[in-house]
Amino acid sequence: MSHGPATAPPAGYRAVFAVTEFRAVFAAHLLSLLGVVVSELALTVLVYDLTGSPLLSALTFALGMLPYVIGGTLFAGVADRYPARRVLVVCDLVCAACVAVMLVPATPVAGLLALRCLVAAIAPVFTGTRMAALTDILGDGDLYVLGRSLLRIVSQSAMLIGFGAGGALLTVLSPRGAITVTVVTFLCSAALLRFGTRDRPARAGSGSATLLKESLSGARLILGDRRIRALLLLLWLPAMFVVAPEALAAPYVAEIGAGPAALGLLLCAMAVGHVGAELFVGSALRPRTRSRIVLPVAAVGLLPLVVYAVRPGLPLALAALALAGMGAAYVIGLDQWFVDAVPPELRGRAMTLLTAGLMTIQGAGMALAGLAAEFFPVHHVVAGSGIIGTVVALLVVAEVRRTAPGQMSDTERRDGADRHMTSR
Repeated sequence: MSHGPATAPPAGYRAVFAVTEFRAVFAAHLLSLLGVVVSELALTVLVYDLTGSPLLSALTFALGMLPYVIGGTLFAGVADRYPARRVLVVCDLVCAACVAVMLVPATPVAGLLALRCLVAAIAPVFTGTRMAALTDILGDGDLYVLGRSLLRIVSQSAMLIGFGAGGALLTVLSPRGAITVTVVTFLCSAALLRFGTRDRPARAGSGSATLLKESLSGARLILGDRRIRALLLLLWLPAMFVVAPEALAAPYVAEIGAGPAALGLLLCAMAVGHVGAELFVGSALRPRTRSRIVLPVAAVGLLPLVVYAVRPGLPLALAALALAGMGAAYVIGLDQWFVDAVPPELRGRAMTLLTAGLMTIQGAGMALAGLAAEFFPVHHVVAGSGIIGTVVALLVVAEVRRTAPGQMSDTERRDGADRHMTSR
């Protein structure tokens, strides 16, 4: 008796969305991210309204990056020590409480900035815990890689949509009114994670070590592993150089005599290239092919920035930025290498350290680009970032190749195994 052809299981990104728990994580990520972007813009305006100081207003943005290294280093142990769902929900609730205090008119500017720092210090713990929890929800194979890809796409898209939504809200609401939206998004995110995901046990027992000692020892184990360290550097260092054109977009627009609309286009171009390439690589390429393109794409991804050496007009600059954004597609395959290299009991701390390092090094890259532009023409600084960044990327690619499975010596493999054993 014929039953007809069997229905094929969903593939690619559709297979990820077929997982009920991931849909809850995805929705929570989208809501909280939009809320954070809106609050950053509204808080910057609020601080400027209260003080009239451009420095303090700019510092509000900077404080969204600087505390990442503190939270990611000192509190990373939380991600493995406690059940993931509990950590995620508590992080959302604490952030909602911090933002709620910002709404109180009596809160001084120093208090606003301190609360901004606290939210930023919590962010890497939340993100690292969520990244590690994805391996529980989706496994540590291709579904995990595609899930991480979707969250990255949302992050890139939300930055564009969030700033637009924040600007629109500020035309009809006061800065504090716009910040209220963030409280709601954090609470909705907490509810989605609490009721939309399963409660799983912690990855590692609390033992007798203090949280600080556990966090620092985890960072030492992670950075002490040559393979993991090389993969982290390949995730971090290209990002340090690729931010130069965004950090210097405003002075570059002035340098070429373009209008305000050009600034918005320059700030969007790289994100558009990134999202387009990520969608293509995630949906059109097989896991084996994604793995094969990691090192070649990482090696040449910053080269489009060298076009800035001729001080290009707007069309050519936009094309170069879009191509540089497309170069980030190597991260999809690198995600799989990273999760394969990190022992399960260290994943929460490793993901937290990855997030903290990425944000910190991007902030450092922006600061260094700004400093260099004090002494050299903006277009030379961006082109120099492309050249120096490519040299650095080639060196890191060589190290990643040397540490590939099957390439390390017996002694190096044995040492790595010993390090992993000490973490259990």
